[in-house]
Amino acid sequence: MIYQSIKMAWKSIISNKMRSFLTMLGIIIGVVSLVVLVSIVNGATGSITDTISSLGKDMLTVTISDDKNNPLKLSEVADYMDNEDISLTAPLSQTSSTAKKDYTSDSATIYGTTNPYMSIMDLEIESGRFLLNADVQNYSYVCVVNQDTIEYLNTSLGDIIKLDGLPFTIIGILAKDDEDESSSSMFSMFSSDSDDVDMQIYIPYTTMTKLNGNSRDVTTFYATASDESSLDSAELTLTNLMMSRFNQDDDAFTINNQSEIGDTMSSVTDTLSLMLGAIAGISLVVGGIGIMNIMTVSVTERTKEIGIRKAIGANFWSIMSQFLIEAMMISLIGGLLGVFLSWAILKVASIFVTSMTFTLSVNVSILAVGFCVLIGIIFGIYPAQKAGRKPPIEALRFS
Repeated sequence: MIYQSIKMAWKSIISNKMRSFLTMLGIIIGVVSLVVLVSIVNGATGSITDTISSLGKDMLTVTISDDKNNPLKLSEVADYMDNEDISLTAPLSQTSSTAKKDYTSDSATIYGTTNPYMSIMDLEIESGRFLLNADVQNYSYVCVVNQDTIEYLNTSLGDIIKLDGLPFTIIGILAKDDEDESSSSMFSMFSSDSDDVDMQIYIPYTTMTKLNGNSRDVTTFYATASDESSLDSAELTLTNLMMSRFNQDDDAFTINNQSEIGDTMSSVTDTLSLMLGAIAGISLVVGGIGIMNIMTVSVTERTKEIGIRKAIGANFWSIMSQFLIEAMMISLIGGLLGVFLSWAILKVASIFVTSMTFTLSVNVSILAVGFCVLIGIIFGIYPAQKAGRKPPIEALRFS
């Protein structure tokens, strides 16, 4: 009986192709919304997670907002590495400058730091070397640049570039980072210019403070724990050191735990996925209402057919199952078409947006199709019951 109901449902669907397609359209749009939106969020989540992970899960960021007229010195930051809970420390000062080579120039981000920064941020050198302690102590006019700087300024190792008119010798070139593009993925997909240059130049911390006319005071520094399991101990140690350093005033500084940032971002993106999924779910419900509407009209149109079937022995359940299966099939086909269309959209999006990875989630697709079938059952019950309850005599009189 079920097989026969499926055949009759399929015959009814293909005999009214345009009406069937328009009935499925609400389901198709709902599935595309659900799958594509969740895939975009998952892609952004993966990109953000990779970026945070690339910064190091065992990293702490210390920012000093009130030095109590007793600024933290560069030597003090270096001494913190003597603590057993702390592995590395490195100060960071950041500014923008005009980088120039011959007749080519553009704005660049300048970082003033020390040698441990390379290990803390997991930077890799393609050629040359990173900053040494000697460079910091001697206020050397040397720099380490990224690939964008090399390509845009058309320069190489050993060349001299000018930063705000001052000559700096390139002593190192950073390796191309696979995560360079993903670090800005949340913004690059909306950017009108995909060829923006991101020149990053690292110079000795002391040279940076000299250029800025400041002393060797430190307002921001990074620290890593001896291992990931001791990150909380390292944070507690740094907190105690800072409290002692700044007269027990916990408002004078802040310490950001990198793992906490990752957990917070994960929570935010999970909530975003849930919210977008709920919005897309509403589209599916609207599609279900469309199915119920069309199936109700179909029952009225096929009243005579129902009367004939009842006259030759069809009972309430066989009539009801026929129309219920038809509603389920419309919903199921719409769901499958929605998944296919979602796959095509994500493939096209992957071509134009290279900073993020879009993948069709199998679990989300199965959930979407399953929800479509459920929608078909729920919204197909009323018209199916209406068909099954039609009196055969009245149905036969219908013309």
